[in-house]
Amino acid sequence: MTTASDKNVAALNTVLGETFRLYVQTHGYHWNVEGPKFRQLHVTFEEQYQNLWGALDEIAERIRTQGTYAPGSVAELMALAGPEDVSAQTADEMIVRLIAGHEALAAVLRDAIATSSDAGDEVSAGMLTDRLEWHEKELWMMKAATR
Repeated sequence: MTTASDKNVAALNTVLGETFRLYVQTHGYHWNVEGPKFRQLHVTFEEQYQNLWGALDEIAERIRTQGTYAPGSVAELMALAGPEDVSAQTADEMIVRLIAGHEALAAVLRDAIATSSDAGDEVSAGMLTDRLEWHEKELWMMKAATR
Protein backbone atom coordinates (compact mmCIF):
# COMPACT_ATOMS: atom_id res chain seq x y z
CA MET A 1 0.00 0.00 0.00
CA THR A 2 1.30 3.42 -0.96
CA THR A 3 1.08 6.00 1.78
CA ALA A 4 0.30 9.68 1.32
CA SER A 5 3.94 10.38 2.16
CA ASP A 6 5.16 7.99 -0.59
CA LYS A 7 2.83 9.66 -3.09
CA ASN A 8 4.12 13.05 -2.00
CA VAL A 9 7.74 12.04 -2.59
CA ALA A 10 6.81 10.52 -5.96
CA ALA A 11 5.10 13.78 -6.95
CA LEU A 12 8.13 15.81 -5.88
CA ASN A 13 10.38 13.49 -7.87
CA THR A 14 8.21 13.99 -10.95
CA VAL A 15 8.36 17.76 -10.53
CA LEU A 16 12.15 17.49 -10.25
CA GLY A 17 12.43 15.38 -13.41
CA GLU A 18 10.12 17.65 -15.41
CA THR A 19 11.97 20.74 -14.19
CA PHE A 20 15.29 19.18 -15.25
CA ARG A 21 13.93 18.37 -18.71
CA LEU A 22 12.66 21.92 -19.18
CA TYR A 23 15.96 23.32 -17.86
CA VAL A 24 17.99 21.37 -20.45
CA GLN A 25 15.60 22.32 -23.24
CA THR A 26 15.65 26.02 -22.30
CA HIS A 27 19.43 26.13 -21.94
CA GLY A 28 19.81 24.52 -25.37
CA TYR A 29 17.50 27.11 -26.88
CA HIS A 30 19.55 29.86 -25.22
CA TRP A 31 22.65 28.53 -26.97
CA ASN A 32 21.03 28.08 -30.37
CA VAL A 33 18.49 30.87 -30.85
CA GLU A 34 19.08 33.19 -33.79
CA GLY A 35 17.24 35.65 -35.95
CA PRO A 36 15.71 39.10 -35.49
CA LYS A 37 14.54 38.29 -31.93
CA PHE A 38 17.96 36.91 -30.95
CA ARG A 39 18.94 39.34 -28.18
CA GLN A 40 15.51 39.40 -26.52
CA LEU A 41 15.10 35.61 -26.60
CA HIS A 42 18.73 34.90 -25.66
CA VAL A 43 18.22 36.99 -22.51
CA THR A 44 14.75 35.57 -21.80
CA PHE A 45 15.93 31.98 -22.16
CA GLU A 46 18.90 32.69 -19.88
CA GLU A 47 16.62 34.13 -17.19
CA GLN A 48 14.39 31.08 -17.49
CA TYR A 49 17.14 28.46 -17.35
CA GLN A 50 18.76 30.18 -14.38
CA ASN A 51 15.46 30.13 -12.51
CA LEU A 52 14.91 26.47 -13.42
CA TRP A 53 18.46 25.60 -12.29
CA GLY A 54 17.82 27.18 -8.89
CA ALA A 55 14.50 25.38 -8.61
CA LEU A 56 16.21 22.02 -9.10
CA ASP A 57 18.19 22.49 -5.91
CA GLU A 58 15.18 23.67 -3.94
CA ILE A 59 13.03 20.74 -5.08
CA ALA A 60 15.77 18.16 -4.48
CA GLU A 61 16.41 19.51 -0.99
CA ARG A 62 12.69 19.31 -0.27
CA ILE A 63 12.78 15.65 -1.30
CA ARG A 64 15.63 15.12 1.16
CA THR A 65 13.57 16.67 3.97
CA GLN A 66 11.05 13.90 3.35
CA GLY A 67 13.67 11.34 4.41
CA THR A 68 14.47 9.98 0.95
CA TYR A 69 17.26 10.46 -1.53
CA ALA A 70 16.73 12.78 -4.47
CA PRO A 71 17.43 11.39 -7.94
CA GLY A 72 21.10 12.05 -8.60
CA SER A 73 21.82 11.15 -12.20
CA VAL A 74 20.72 12.40 -15.60
CA ALA A 75 19.21 8.97 -16.31
CA GLU A 76 17.16 9.03 -13.11
CA LEU A 77 15.96 12.57 -13.74
CA MET A 78 15.01 11.92 -17.35
CA ALA A 79 13.17 8.72 -16.37
CA LEU A 80 10.96 10.92 -14.17
CA ALA A 81 10.29 13.42 -16.94
CA GLY A 82 7.97 13.27 -19.90
CA PRO A 83 9.39 12.54 -23.32
CA GLU A 84 12.18 14.82 -24.45
CA ASP A 85 11.09 17.34 -27.07
CA VAL A 86 12.62 17.36 -30.52
CA SER A 87 15.04 20.26 -30.88
CA ALA A 88 13.53 23.39 -32.41
CA GLN A 89 15.24 25.07 -35.34
CA THR A 90 13.65 28.52 -35.34
CA ALA A 91 13.00 31.10 -32.64
CA ASP A 92 9.25 30.80 -33.18
CA GLU A 93 9.42 27.00 -32.81
CA MET A 94 11.43 27.42 -29.62
CA ILE A 95 8.79 29.66 -28.09
CA VAL A 96 5.97 27.31 -29.09
CA ARG A 97 7.80 24.32 -27.58
CA LEU A 98 8.70 26.19 -24.40
CA ILE A 99 5.07 27.24 -24.00
CA ALA A 100 4.10 23.56 -24.25
CA GLY A 101 6.85 22.62 -21.78
CA HIS A 102 5.76 25.21 -19.22
CA GLU A 103 2.12 24.18 -19.64
CA ALA A 104 3.01 20.53 -19.07
CA LEU A 105 5.05 21.36 -15.98
CA ALA A 106 2.26 23.59 -14.67
CA ALA A 107 -0.13 20.62 -14.91
CA VAL A 108 2.36 18.41 -13.05
CA LEU A 109 2.72 21.11 -10.40
CA ARG A 110 -1.04 21.36 -9.90
CA ASP A 111 -1.22 17.61 -9.29
CA ALA A 112 1.79 17.72 -6.97
CA ILE A 113 0.29 20.59 -4.96
CA ALA A 114 -2.86 18.53 -4.39
CA THR A 115 -0.77 15.48 -3.44
CA SER A 116 1.35 17.47 -0.98
CA SER A 117 -1.77 19.01 0.55
CA ASP A 118 -3.35 15.56 0.92
CA ALA A 119 -0.17 14.39 2.68
CA GLY A 120 -0.34 17.33 5.09
CA ASP A 121 2.93 18.73 3.70
CA GLU A 122 2.12 22.43 3.60
CA VAL A 123 5.76 23.42 3.05
CA SER A 124 6.03 21.40 -0.16
CA ALA A 125 2.60 22.62 -1.29
CA GLY A 126 3.73 26.20 -0.72
CA MET A 127 7.02 25.72 -2.58
CA LEU A 128 5.19 24.07 -5.48
CA THR A 129 2.62 26.86 -5.55
CA ASP A 130 5.45 29.39 -5.83
CA ARG A 131 6.89 27.38 -8.74
CA LEU A 132 3.46 27.28 -10.42
CA GLU A 133 3.14 31.05 -10.06
CA TRP A 134 6.49 31.54 -11.83
CA HIS A 135 5.56 29.17 -14.68
CA GLU A 136 2.18 30.83 -15.17
CA LYS A 137 3.84 34.25 -15.40
CA GLU A 138 6.38 32.95 -17.93
CA LEU A 139 3.53 31.44 -19.94
CA TRP A 140 1.66 34.73 -19.97
CA MET A 141 4.74 36.61 -21.17
CA MET A 142 5.66 34.08 -23.87
CA LYS A 143 2.08 33.88 -25.13
CA ALA A 144 1.81 37.67 -25.19
CA ALA A 145 5.01 37.82 -27.26
CA THR A 146 3.48 35.55 -29.92
CA ARG A 147 0.45 37.77 -30.56
